[in-house]
Amino acid sequence: MALENKLGLTNSADLAREEERISKKKAVLLFESGYLDSLQAGTFNTLSEIHRYLFEDIYDFAGKIRNVNLAKGSFRFAPVMYLEDALKNIEKMPQSTFDEIIEKYVEMNIAHPFREGNGRSTRIWLDHILKAEIGKVIDWSKVDKEDYLLAMERSPIKDIEIKYILKSALTDEVTSREIYMKGIDHSYYYEGYTAFKSEEL
Repeated sequence: MALENKLGLTNSADLAREEERISKKKAVLLFESGYLDSLQAGTFNTLSEIHRYLFEDIYDFAGKIRNVNLAKGSFRFAPVMYLEDALKNIEKMPQSTFDEIIEKYVEMNIAHPFREGNGRSTRIWLDHILKAEIGKVIDWSKVDKEDYLLAMERSPIKDIEIKYILKSALTDEVTSREIYMKGIDHSYYYEGYTAFKSEEL
């Protein structure tokens, strides 16, 4: 079953294809318009605005905090009842060094604030912080998909692995659209999430 969407699609594979096509088109507009650069680095409001911009033509919940609990395999993301407090705490985390920025990114991944599209939105958010704070971004084409996914799965317990992988892929090509777009390339996200209990906010 496909998530309820504005496109009227009921097949999940069809929805995934259209979601990728539309969100990539919107990501280019987000980059080229200069709107992204006008947003404050590291806030949840900025992440929410990125998500809204990418997915507003697809989902009613674009930019809105999820109202269902999510799990990936045996790992459960932040429960809905604690999610707003978690996001406030993440926003307060320091972000002046590479290590601090990745620690903030890891925590935002654990929070997983949206029903769908967390990976793409949060990678843009991460690069936005890196660009603002240390004048670097990640060249995602240099990040092995499997290594990245395994490191992110382990990151809530030990983040040294994800830090090493991402630090090795840093580049100063912060104005490159090609580098920017690698962050939402289909091969770099994995949508293996399930809603295990619905709760109204």
